[in-house]
Amino acid sequence: MTKLADAIIVGGGIHGCSTALHMCLAGMKPVLIEKDYAGRHASGVNAGGVRQLARHIPEIPLSIRSMGIWERIAELLDDDCSFESHGQVLVAENDAELEACRARVAELNALGFTHEELIDAAELRRLVPAVADTCPGGIVSRRDGAANPAQTTTAFRRKAAALGATVCEGVAASNVRQRDGLWHVDVGADSYAAPVLVNAAGAWAGRIADALGEPVPVETVAPMLMITSHVPHFIDPVVILRGRKLSFKQFANGTVLIGGGHLATPDQDRNETVLDWRSLAVSARTVFELFPVMRGATIVRAWAGIEAKTKDDLPVFGPSARHKGLYHQFGFSLHGFQLGPGAGAVMAELIVNGGTQTRIGDLGIGRFHASTT
Repeated sequence: MTKLADAIIVGGGIHGCSTALHMCLAGMKPVLIEKDYAGRHASGVNAGGVRQLARHIPEIPLSIRSMGIWERIAELLDDDCSFESHGQVLVAENDAELEACRARVAELNALGFTHEELIDAAELRRLVPAVADTCPGGIVSRRDGAANPAQTTTAFRRKAAALGATVCEGVAASNVRQRDGLWHVDVGADSYAAPVLVNAAGAWAGRIADALGEPVPVETVAPMLMITSHVPHFIDPVVILRGRKLSFKQFANGTVLIGGGHLATPDQDRNETVLDWRSLAVSARTVFELFPVMRGATIVRAWAGIEAKTKDDLPVFGPSARHKGLYHQFGFSLHGFQLGPGAGAVMAELIVNGGTQTRIGDLGIGRFHASTT
């Protein structure tokens, strides 16, 4: 028996759950399908960075839109998601990197964006007192921060369900097809049909797009993270480096979360990853060089999530260039967590209103198919 819905969302990460919630707020009754459980992959196991800092210019409007939602996240979700706003700081390790920071801020200012601010060595040390004396400055985005990713994704899923979304977990979507003006998706023994289909399936979304005739140059990646033993409190903002691959933050209990883009080997079909311990050692060494206070710390645990990375590192976001009622929301390329709340709001606007005031034109799937643009 086929069950009717207003929309079908495939993928229960923060993006699918946010879109489900915002559809409900707009009066729709969507079905959310997740083959594992909400936040099982990238959305629940990332570093939790709520970052406008150092984003690609085409996604800055979406990031700014999302930041406004983050700042009232408890009001939206009845859960504070452990969101804290101590800023994020990009550290320049030498004068050449500082000049690149200066050029970056000037470029953003010329485009009307003011959230990134160039800082000198004195302000860097005020914000990050334990940084190495050789660092000459950097960039700060003062409204940025961090949240708990699993808590956040679960909160979006819970609120969406409370407002009327049907959530199907533990069963994969299959046999996606369009017939008689409706999208049909099988979920185990059940089948759902709706005029709208949102492809938010993360690392698996490229397969769906390809099967529907809209292939995207996307690869499956597994960014690694590790957490250290307790060290004395030495930092409040999240820190990233301009040159080397590194990001890290310290929790209230003194442990430090270290990431930065080094990749594990994913096995997409088995939902497994194999860690690259040599690359993790490089990340740890970088932290120890920049922050002497860390040199007595030990690595307690390491892990990796599975997600999709596009060829141009920009998400595929917006309506299909080929099929009516199909929308894509994937390929956030290791930096999609902060965008989740805003992306759900914008996707709901696209579907309900047929458009949005948030500039997303450079993120569409048509950029990969010149003949359709």
